[in-house]
Amino acid sequence: MKLVFCGTPQFAVPALQALLAAGHEVALAVSQPDRRVGRDQQLTAPPVKQAALAAGLPVAQPEKIRVNAEFRAQLESIAPDAIVVVAYGRIIPPWMLALPRLGCINLHASLLPKYRGAAPIQWALARGETITGNTTMLLEEGLDTGPILLQQAFDLAPEMTAVSLFEELAMAGAPLLVQTLVGLDDGSILPQPQNDAGATFAPILTREDGRMDFAAHTAAELKNRWRGFQPWPGAFTALGGKKLIVHRMNVAEAGSLSLVAEAEPGQIHVVGARLFVACAQNSWLELTEIQLEGKKRIASDDFLRGNALKDGARLGAMN
Repeated sequence: MKLVFCGTPQFAVPALQALLAAGHEVALAVSQPDRRVGRDQQLTAPPVKQAALAAGLPVAQPEKIRVNAEFRAQLESIAPDAIVVVAYGRIIPPWMLALPRLGCINLHASLLPKYRGAAPIQWALARGETITGNTTMLLEEGLDTGPILLQQAFDLAPEMTAVSLFEELAMAGAPLLVQTLVGLDDGSILPQPQNDAGATFAPILTREDGRMDFAAHTAAELKNRWRGFQPWPGAFTALGGKKLIVHRMNVAEAGSLSLVAEAEPGQIHVVGARLFVACAQNSWLELTEIQLEGKKRIASDDFLRGNALKDGARLGAMN
């Protein structure tokens, strides 16, 4: 088929490569504009653009697409059989939805209708899901509300983070897209409407999502949020008015240690060379690797050797 591919981050690269390997003609790869990244603010091309150029594909990077006569004319001249959208990061306007004969096909990293929105991988882990997956669907004007084409499910290991899950779902979703195109073209796949009553949402992450609220969340919930919010916004709190990043943590098993039964959330308890913090519902987190503002990340036992923390000290809001 003749395709237009819209995608931006690394998550979309395996899908683009799979479509090319399957023999499809990608007449145009569309990506967001180059951005300045890192401390040196170097102008950097997004991964999809890099992969497309390496494959010898033409690339477009429009700043806006909803009202863009030049871009619209470019796509109309291509007359693609389908527009494939994978983590492009822009809302597809009605004129694009109506352009291809097979429609605009999207790969979404959740089992829709669960986790519609910008960060499905992160929120599935943060909310303690044990199963997630990929969905291909036909895009419509609503946010991830279009009819489902194919789905694949995966069990989530207890220690899996968003970093590893991104890679796993990206690699698995690529052949699912290829299969979807075949089924749409030959009529073997019939779009199925989503059950809106079962919808949940996965909003874009903010820095504040990484702030640890020991009173609002149990130890298990905080661990899950840490898993989902890797590498950003991570998990952080404050100690003595300074930001404290928690790089590693474990849920303390009930009864395994002589932890205070009725400690206030955020209260620290030191057992030997181990650092614990009280959470909601009398649960406890062990902090195993931390980083105090202005310092290097360090194992908690090393931190305790250099910093005298008394039982009853508190983690929480910065002063």
